[in-house]
Amino acid sequence: MNTRWVLHCVFAAVLAAAFGGCAVNPVPTPWDKSAPQSAGATGQADFQAADTAAGERATKTADTSTGGADSATGGMMDVAVSGPDDAVATSDAAGSDAAVGGETTAADPDTAPTGNTGLTQAGAQDFGLFRKLLEEGKIPSPTALDDLGFFAEHKLDYPDPKCGQDMCMHALLGIMGNMITGSTCTLVQIGLNTPIQVDKLKRPPLDMVIALDVSGSMQGQPLQYVQQGLQQMLDHLLKDDLVSLVTFADTASVVFQSKGLADKAAIEKAILQLQAKGQTDLFGGLFHGLAVASKMQKPGRQTRVVLLSDGSATVGLTNPAKLVSLATAYAKQGIGITTIGVGKGFEVPLLRDLAEVGAGNFYFLDKPAAVKEVFTEEVETFLVPVALDVQIDVQVADGYLLGGVYGTHGWKGGSAGGKISIASLFLAGRTAATDPLPGMGEGRRGGGGAILIELIGLPGIAAKGVTKLGLSWVHPLTKAVHKQSVQVDGPIAPGAAIPDGGVFSHPTVEKGFVMLNLYAAFQMACQLALDGDTGAARGVLEALQGEVTKWLKKYAPKSDPDIVDDDKYVSLFIANLKKAANQTPVSKPPEPWPKD
Repeated sequence: MNTRWVLHCVFAAVLAAAFGGCAVNPVPTPWDKSAPQSAGATGQADFQAADTAAGERATKTADTSTGGADSATGGMMDVAVSGPDDAVATSDAAGSDAAVGGETTAADPDTAPTGNTGLTQAGAQDFGLFRKLLEEGKIPSPTALDDLGFFAEHKLDYPDPKCGQDMCMHALLGIMGNMITGSTCTLVQIGLNTPIQVDKLKRPPLDMVIALDVSGSMQGQPLQYVQQGLQQMLDHLLKDDLVSLVTFADTASVVFQSKGLADKAAIEKAILQLQAKGQTDLFGGLFHGLAVASKMQKPGRQTRVVLLSDGSATVGLTNPAKLVSLATAYAKQGIGITTIGVGKGFEVPLLRDLAEVGAGNFYFLDKPAAVKEVFTEEVETFLVPVALDVQIDVQVADGYLLGGVYGTHGWKGGSAGGKISIASLFLAGRTAATDPLPGMGEGRRGGGGAILIELIGLPGIAAKGVTKLGLSWVHPLTKAVHKQSVQVDGPIAPGAAIPDGGVFSHPTVEKGFVMLNLYAAFQMACQLALDGDTGAARGVLEALQGEVTKWLKKYAPKSDPDIVDDDKYVSLFIANLKKAANQTPVSKPPEPWPKD
């Protein structure tokens, strides 16, 4: 698959996944064993057709269907849609699918939903490394940014999580010309959110092992960042939490084991006395950390290893596949792994893969604001999953071909459908898209993200069915399996002309559309610059920036802080390209996606 086709698919998938959102409904947290667990689930699918030129607003109601009660192991559901924002479903064992209805005009920013708590997938690579390189006047490589991590840095206000469980799935549709060349894109956006409120979270006791790289390259600022972060992390531990510290350089050693807040002074002293020297035995450090964690494991407690390093393995077992295999084996025993990259020399794919198989997150420490945010949020929200073994089955209707799936690393399938597998989902930090960015825009954004399915319409098919989605997931404590299904239908036949302004099933889809365009443009510009064509890279970014500026003005004065910050890095990227040594003529952007 060539680069332009991949980027086309990326753009189309983001548009579909980005819309939704209302206020959070308080419910018992998923870790309170006394809280009743709903056996059934509610499906929800919302649809709005945009026609901003006409300014008309219409509503269409779908037929209602109801199934029998579901068991704790789940069953597929029927969805009854009473309007664009209200959909209620009950489950039955027959495995029927949801139906979508409802049609309105494009989102009005004055009446848009206010937000709720999103969910972040394990293995999400944050946006820090990409930002840091641009701020230093450099041109990032294509590997510095991936779709899952980029989307996770954006807050998307999905519809209310009214399914009666700790996690709800929303399927949203978007059809619009892309912001780079204008060709039509059709996207189904999958949103996952929860009624759990971050500020009311009650997590179980934690057994945490810190596996810290103290090789020579960690001298100076990298080690100082880590020491500051670990001290801040201690302030957010609970009285029953226990911490162990493993350091590694030429060899690995255990500094201390199973210390709690009563030993806080001793823990801080040990952290501040750390010195950096030697090479990097990454396998040894991870192995010792996991072995210590295995001894700490007890029922009713969470066990996690936090691996921190600034580089690749230089001694010991250096094969990345061996490290991933090691992490996978311990993850099956219930030991999670979070990875944190320090500096700019760490091996991005390896740390991302370790976090993904270890049901954890992947961070980059680039500045003090990120240090504080990463270490405190990791303890408060990201250590404990809301859902495990998440599976989303995707079936594409006859009128479409599936072009690509973006915003996840777990997709397997073909043009007619497939399956998305996600090891675990965690609470995102922000609850509304209008929230100020953490650290005055200098830290991670912690939004939650989206999964985007790009579809290619086949003209001549009269049916308006788009796709069917089936969700199953495992509760982390009760181990109950929950299921939900949604069917998405469109207001127009595949390949038909779209109204001015595009078609969006919910206000947040349009933001997802913009996100996908930004990601696709960043990736195209990185690749073109790597290929030596700085002029074509500028052409992509400059074409995009004009459309992003229009979009931001359209919603002023309530501009989205995520997109405003993204636009800042578009400008930085353009400025860096202008200073590059190998200048080529600024040219018209290539087509990022095949036309529908």
